[in-house]
Amino acid sequence: MIRNYLKIAWRNLVRNKTFSLINIVGLATGLACFILIALYVADELSYDRYNKKADRIYRVNSDIVFGGNNLHLAVACDPMGATLKKDYPQVEEYVRFYNSNGSKLIKKSNEYINENRVVHADSTLFNVFTLPSVAGDTKTALNEPNTVVISESTAKKYFPQDAAHNTSDAVGKMIETNENNSTLYKVTAVIKDIPHNSHFNFDFIFSMDNVQYPWGNFLSMNHQTYIVLKEGTDYKAFEKNFEQVIDKYVLPQAKEYMNIASMDEFEKAGNKLGFSLMPLTDIHLHSDRTPELGVNGNIQYVYIFSAVALFILLIACINFMNLSTARSSGRAKEVGIRKVLGTEKMALVRQFLTESIIMAVIAMLFAVIISWLTLSVFNNISGKSLSIGELLKPQYLLFLLILPFAVGALAGIYPAFYLSSFRPIVILKGKINAGFKRSNLRNALVIFQFTTSIILIIGTIIVYRQLNFIQNTKLGFNKDQLLVINGTGALKSPEAFKTDVSKMAGVNGATFSGYLPVGGSSRSDNSYSKESVMDSKNGLNMQTWVIDHDYINVMGMEMIKGRNFSKEFGTDSSAMIINETTARLLGYENPVGKKLYTYFQDQFSTSLISYNIIGVVKNFHFESLKQTIGPLCFRMGISSSSTSFKVTTTDIKSLISNVENKWKTMAPGMPFSYQFLDEAFNNMYRNEQRIGTVAITFAILSILIACLGLFGLATYMAEQRTKEIGVRKVLGASVGNIVSMLSKNFLKLVIISSIIAFPVSWWAMHRWLQDFAFRISIGWWVFVVAGVAAIVIALITISFQAVKAAIVNPVKSLRTE
Repeated sequence: MIRNYLKIAWRNLVRNKTFSLINIVGLATGLACFILIALYVADELSYDRYNKKADRIYRVNSDIVFGGNNLHLAVACDPMGATLKKDYPQVEEYVRFYNSNGSKLIKKSNEYINENRVVHADSTLFNVFTLPSVAGDTKTALNEPNTVVISESTAKKYFPQDAAHNTSDAVGKMIETNENNSTLYKVTAVIKDIPHNSHFNFDFIFSMDNVQYPWGNFLSMNHQTYIVLKEGTDYKAFEKNFEQVIDKYVLPQAKEYMNIASMDEFEKAGNKLGFSLMPLTDIHLHSDRTPELGVNGNIQYVYIFSAVALFILLIACINFMNLSTARSSGRAKEVGIRKVLGTEKMALVRQFLTESIIMAVIAMLFAVIISWLTLSVFNNISGKSLSIGELLKPQYLLFLLILPFAVGALAGIYPAFYLSSFRPIVILKGKINAGFKRSNLRNALVIFQFTTSIILIIGTIIVYRQLNFIQNTKLGFNKDQLLVINGTGALKSPEAFKTDVSKMAGVNGATFSGYLPVGGSSRSDNSYSKESVMDSKNGLNMQTWVIDHDYINVMGMEMIKGRNFSKEFGTDSSAMIINETTARLLGYENPVGKKLYTYFQDQFSTSLISYNIIGVVKNFHFESLKQTIGPLCFRMGISSSSTSFKVTTTDIKSLISNVENKWKTMAPGMPFSYQFLDEAFNNMYRNEQRIGTVAITFAILSILIACLGLFGLATYMAEQRTKEIGVRKVLGASVGNIVSMLSKNFLKLVIISSIIAFPVSWWAMHRWLQDFAFRISIGWWVFVVAGVAAIVIALITISFQAVKAAIVNPVKSLRTE
C-alpha cells in the first residue's frame, strides 16, 4: 500500500511541474531560513552551559545610584567573594577576574604582540569553571605570583617547536610582558581553548597576586566576582544576605569618607547601593552592564529571530495549502472515481499526505544544500562562526529527520481533508468548480503571509533609520578624521612621538587620549562632594577622565563657561572641567570658581583633595546613545595609553605609512596599531547593524516566498477562469479590464494585511527603540511606504499571470473550453 502511495505521489509531482517547483522552492527556502536561524538561536542559548556547575554559578552585580548618577555594574567590591565564602556556608567557592586595561604586550622572539584576551584571576578559578587541563596542574597553577596559565592555541603560537611534539613542553617556560619594563611569568599549565560560546574568552590567565591593588576596599568596584552556591540553595533567597554585608562591611568604610548614619538615611536622599546575583547562563543574553568581559547578545533578538524563522516556515507551508486547495478541481475527478471504486476517505487522506511529505523531504534536501552554501555569508552577517557540522550532532540530526515529516503533515493536512471530502456524485456530474471558489481560510492565510512580510519591512526601515540617526546625530565632539594610535603608553617617550607626528604634513593637532568617547575605552568613576565632608545630599559619583591641554580642542568639544586647561596656569594641576550634566546636578548656575572634594587612596594612606572648577564643557556623548549623558569631569594629567591626531590630508595611506615608520624607529619590536575614531564609534553599534542586515535579508526572503504563493494562486486562478476571460474579451473587455478583475481580490487581501500589520509593527518597534535613550520617532510615512511596497510587489507578481491570461486569443480560450 505504501509503495502504491509513493508511486502515485511521484507521478503527480512530475505531472504538475509548475505546482511542484513553486512548492519545493518555497518550502526549501523557508526550511533553509529556519535551519540557519535555528543554528543561530541554539548557539545563543548554549552560552556557558559547558560548565559542569553552570546551574550553580552566579555573578555578583552592583547597582549604585548616587548624586543623580545611575550605575549598573558587572563588577563587585574587591573582598566580596572572600567575604561571602567566609560568612555564609551556602557559598561553596568564589573567583575574581581583574583586567585594568584589557590587553598586555607579550614578547615573542624579538617582537612584542599586543594580546587582548588576557586577565588576572584567583587560584580558585578552576574550582568554579570547567576549563580542562592539557598539561600542568590547574589546582595549583595560579597559587603563586608571576605565574600564568595559557590556552592550547597560545602554547602552539608562542612555543611552536615544542608544541609540535608535546604541548606539555610549554609548562615551565617563561613568558615576558612589558610591565615595569619587563616582567617574567612562568607557564604553570596549558588548558584547552575556551569554547566560543562562553561570555569570557581568554588566552592568558595571570595570577591575581601580580595585581597591585589596595585590597580590602568595600567601596571600590573593580572585580568580576563569581560564586558557586551549594546544591539546593535558592539564589533569590540568598540575595537577602547582601543587606547584612552592606551593614557589616560597606557602611563602616563609607562612614570614614561620608557623614552618613545609616543606609536608610542614604536611601532617603534618593541614593542606592545594592548587590544582586545573576545566573551564569543568563549573562550572555540578559546582561548589558559595565564592564562586561565580552560582547554579549540580546534575548530580544533571540525571540525576534525565532519568531521570524517560524513565520517564514509558516509562510512556505501556507503556500502549499493555498496551491493545493486552489488546484483542487484538477484532481476532483480523480477523487470522485476513487470514491466510486470504493476508496475510503482516510485512504485518500493518506495519499495526499504522502504527496506533501515527499515534497517536504525533497525540499529539506535542497534546504540543507542551500544552508551549507550560504552559511559563510550568514556567519559574516551575524558575526557567528557556525558550522554545518552542528547539524550532525545527534539532537540536531534527529530534529532534521523529523522536521520534513512535521512540515509535510502541517502543510498537507488541510488540503488532504479538503480534497478527500468531495462528494463523488457532485464531482462526476461536473457541478464542482472548487479550484478557485471563494475560500475564507485561503484568504486568511494570504493575509497572514503578507502581514508578516509587512511587519518585517517596517521593522527593517525603522532599524536602519535609527542606525542612520546614530551616525548623523550631533555627538558634541568631532569623530571624523581623528587617527588614534594605540599602545603609545609603552613607548619610552610618548611625548616625543606625539611631537614628531604632529609636525608631519596633514596633521593638525595631537592629544594623549587614554580616555575616548567610545565603547571599550578606559573608565574611572569617583565620588565627589560640594563640601569637605561628604554626606548623602552633597555628593555625586561621576566619570573622571585624565586629559592634557590639547584634548578638548583636538576632539572638537565646546567650552560654554570658563576656560580650558592651559600651560600658562601652574594651578591647573588641581583644576577641573565638568560637563553640563554635572553642573546641573551640583545645582550651580555658574559653577566656575567652585570647589569639589574627593578622597585619594593608595596602599599606605587616604587623603582629602580639592579641585577648583575652571570651566564647563558642553554635553557630549561619551557612551552609547542607549544611555543618557551622565556626569563627567576632566582633570589634568597624562593618559598616554593611546594618542589621537587630527588629520586634514586626503592621502591617509601615506600618512599612516609615515606614522608607522616613526613608530618603528622609536619602538622597534613593538606592534603598531591604529584605528579611526569614527570606526571605533560605529563598532559600538555593530550588533544593531548586524541585526538590521539580517532583518532586511529575511524580510526580502519572506516577501519572495509569499510572492511565490501569489504567483501560483494567480496561475491557477487564470486557468480556472479561462472561459470567463475569453467571453469578456469577445464582449469588448480590454486587457486592463481583465488585469483589474483578476488582481483586485488579491490587492484587497494585501491592504487588509497592511491594516493589521501597522499597529503590531508599531508596538514591536516602539519597544525596541526604548533601549535607546536617544532615538527617532516612528513617522506615519514608514507605514505608508511599507504598505505601498507590499501592494506594488503583489501587483507585479499577480499582473504577470493576469496579463498573460488577458492577451490570449479568446477564440483559442473558448475552443479549449
